[in-house]
Amino acid sequence: MNLEGRKIIVNKSATQLVDMLKSPEDYRSLMPESLQSFEVRDNGFKFSLKGMPEIALIIDEVSEDKVVLKSASASLDFALIGDITSVDDTKSEVQLLFEGKFNPFIKMMVEKPLQNFINSLTDNLEKL
Repeated sequence: MNLEGRKIIVNKSATQLVDMLKSPEDYRSLMPESLQSFEVRDNGFKFSLKGMPEIALIIDEVSEDKVVLKSASASLDFALIGDITSVDDTKSEVQLLFEGKFNPFIKMMVEKPLQNFINSLTDNLEKL
């Protein structure tokens, strides 16, 4: 299952944005209003949203144009990717991508909430 957020322009350089997205604590400010809990861990964070189970993510890969978060659970195989393109010294283009391997039943249950989550993260990134 692949989901895409819309491409947005953020008022931060690509370097500044990567620095922010590689810091687990900085994700708290990007979370939707329905955030119920948020806990920073060694190389990631755990959070829960109203009406959804708790999700733990680890920061798996960081490069100059990408930050990849992966599920910390062995039973869930998915990644949330921040694809970053430099526009100039003060702006960058960002798109959030979700890649997950789910059975058809789980896919049907999680696709809409996940798309809403990606859209909310995108909206909050755009406000930076």
